[in-house]
Amino acid sequence: MKLRSPITLIACSIGILTTLLGPVQAADQKLTIPIIVKDTTSFYWQTVLAGARKAGQELDLNVPELGAQSESDINGQISILENAVSGNPAAIVIAPTQFAALGKPIDQAAKRVKIIGIDSTADSNACTAFLQTDNVQGGRVAADGLAAAIKAKYGKAEGDVALINSLPGVGSLDQRDQGFKEEIAAKYPGLKLVAIKVADGQAATGLNIMADLITAYPGLRGVFTDALFMGQGAGQAIAENKAGDTIKLVSFDADSKLVGFLKDGTVAALVVQDPFRMGYEGVKTALAASRGEKVAAKIDTGVNLIDQGNMNSTRSEELLNPKLK
Repeated sequence: MKLRSPITLIACSIGILTTLLGPVQAADQKLTIPIIVKDTTSFYWQTVLAGARKAGQELDLNVPELGAQSESDINGQISILENAVSGNPAAIVIAPTQFAALGKPIDQAAKRVKIIGIDSTADSNACTAFLQTDNVQGGRVAADGLAAAIKAKYGKAEGDVALINSLPGVGSLDQRDQGFKEEIAAKYPGLKLVAIKVADGQAATGLNIMADLITAYPGLRGVFTDALFMGQGAGQAIAENKAGDTIKLVSFDADSKLVGFLKDGTVAALVVQDPFRMGYEGVKTALAASRGEKVAAKIDTGVNLIDQGNMNSTRSEELLNPKLK
């Protein structure tokens, strides 16, 4: 009888284990869960990525941070998604840049990997779970905040107001606008929505639109901007025209510039999401889904109105100044 060498016996044992248990993964090999955001430069998306990064550290995951050149770079995000899928990750977290255009790419990606959506919806039912602010409710909160600011200045919630949409075709923005318009119509008959303007996602455009509104509507008392860059641009126009006392501006999201505008009264209030939680819970949910665990199909990450009266509270500080490192 021919004796087998120790090396042969070890090889046979590994072969048997592989047959019984499947491929043996190296102990130090981390699971990969990419997070794809709309762009990596703005404070909001940096905060989302910070939350995802923390989840990756706690769960010992590899979490590549990916994003397009800008929120309007639809083709760039589609390419990033396709490349991420080709890397065979455990799951993918994505904030779709545009509702219609990202629908089919997400459908295709979900055939190979679990997809967790965050922030904005897409024309797809293929996401295993979706985490976002209740944007319709956020729009309602904005309307209430604007009405309160106008009432505090003029004694009544009445007069001309306007809405600036940051970018057409974005699900989350459309929902915010919907909530704002519905709340104004339902609760504030004295407020007249005299203008709805659509921009291109650029702060400079928001500045120009706001400047035009100041000229075209001398009696304008309030404006709602539904995204960060529009708030920056509109706030700059109000500051340059010294109109902060007469025109009350409420904007979605916050960064250091908008917080500065809030402090000096250029902005009346900010509707603030919890982007850190969105990134953090998004990665945790993706890992659970990749393991076959049951996860909630929809997760509301909350919305808050911050004005000069509550901006120094502990919760407001957490939302306005999240730790990015």
